[in-house]
Amino acid sequence: MEIRIATVDDAGAIREIYAPYIMNTAISFEYEIPDIEEFQTRISNTLKEYPYLVAWKNSEIVGYAYASSFHSRKAYKHSAELSVYIKQNCRGLGIGGKLYRELEKILIRQNVYTVHACIASPEGKDLHLTDDSEKFHAKMGFEIVGRHYKCGYKFGKWYSIIWMDKVISERLDNPAAFVPFSQLE
Repeated sequence: MEIRIATVDDAGAIREIYAPYIMNTAISFEYEIPDIEEFQTRISNTLKEYPYLVAWKNSEIVGYAYASSFHSRKAYKHSAELSVYIKQNCRGLGIGGKLYRELEKILIRQNVYTVHACIASPEGKDLHLTDDSEKFHAKMGFEIVGRHYKCGYKFGKWYSIIWMDKVISERLDNPAAFVPFSQLE
């Protein structure tokens, strides 16, 4: 398997991976599948500031992960939010972990010290949501730091979210400036 930087040409494959998460799960709180142009815009906008990676295996994209701004204010630049999506029939093969480890390496070079994940959280057995994402992030070294109760409504039900954080590099008293991904050497 190869991990590489996403391009706008990957938008169709990325959309195909993401669509079941929208239509069949409460993992994503989106209701509609964005069109190809929207995915192209998301990819190109992300790559200005943060890494957007795809996992490539057997001539197809089998997963993707990206970082984004944790918050828009400048003081948050040393933190990033992470997202990962894996093709349905490729889950459990270690692809998400490989994508996250590569993201973390790049983010450390960008002077990011903490990464965050916003995860939909089931309250008991649920047809549209498991605790697999929480377990994955815990395995990757994330810890639960907060919960927002019943803040997302999908499939006729209220869902909660949890926030999980991970420190990826020592926080310095006088950190170097954040380096946008597009300017990273």
